Amino acid sequence: MIAVDGTKVHANASRDANLDYEQLAREILEEAKAVDAAEDELYGDARGDELPEQLATGEGRRAWLREAKRRLEAQREQEARPVPRSRPKRVREAKRRLEEELWTETRANAAYEHYRATGRMKNGRRLGAHSPPKPYTPPPTPEGRINTSDPDSRVVKGLRGFIQGYNAQAVTNEHQVVLAAEVMTAGGDFGHLEPMLDAARRELHAAGVQDVPGVVLADAGYWHHQQMERTIDRGTQVLIPPDTSKRKSPRPGWDGGLYALMRRVLASEHGGELYRQRQPMIEPVFGQTKHNRGMGRFHRRGRAAVRTEWRLITATHNLLKLHRHTLATA
Repeated sequence: MIAVDGTKVHANASRDANLDYEQLAREILEEAKAVDAAEDELYGDARGDELPEQLATGEGRRAWLREAKRRLEAQREQEARPVPRSRPKRVREAKRRLEEELWTETRANAAYEHYRATGRMKNGRRLGAHSPPKPYTPPPTPEGRINTSDPDSRVVKGLRGFIQGYNAQAVTNEHQVVLAAEVMTAGGDFGHLEPMLDAARRELHAAGVQDVPGVVLADAGYWHHQQMERTIDRGTQVLIPPDTSKRKSPRPGWDGGLYALMRRVLASEHGGELYRQRQPMIEPVFGQTKHNRGMGRFHRRGRAAVRTEWRLITATHNLLKLHRHTLATA
């Protein structure tokens, strides 16, 4: 039996470092003006873009190209690009991401409008014959904000309000041993059930454990019809309540089918007994890590670096449990 849950961890960044597109563009222009002024002071009447000495000869150019190729190949081998150290580079990267998000949104809406205008239902009628889609008008500039200290981090809702951080996910067993640890940028837990189970299976297989988890426990935030059905098909039973503990009645439209089945299972004596083990299996791990060990904030920046840090934290958690178990047994 395993449990899946997530906790919000502060990023090595401040919420005040979130800027919109216009603020980013203004800072880039100001930085460009400062560079121009410095180059005028340095080069005088010269243009400043004269050919460097190492490129003036054929041999120098070949050596430079070999080194450039080596750097490119090394960059491709990296799992993810690290966050640039210089602020101007981070600002340009943040601006590029906002532009890419707007481009993606525009393309997706264009594809949807084309589908609605030309697609047909099973009876042959056009989808947009009576209700054509309202044309999408993209904004003049990208919307949203992005953090210039850690562009991968997001404003997420923690226990004490919104923070600049990450959604740190974990899978544990009944002994509070962490089987898998990942870091997500999305604040909610929706959609993370299957990726976390896949990560747990990989770790178990690497450790030589061939058994498939029999039951997975998660809170209502992980409810995802397709992922739950695929998990069951792979031999693992899923216990996830369709309603949060704060709701006094089912969500509108969340009735019948799998919703009703899961409510009946959790209301049964055996199902309820199993699900009540979720909280003591995983939530004390987060309390121990963040409160007792003081790991409430990441020290590194960028999702790849933070993911490595989170895995180190959870690995040391497991080592401490093994150490205490060994002492207690002795």
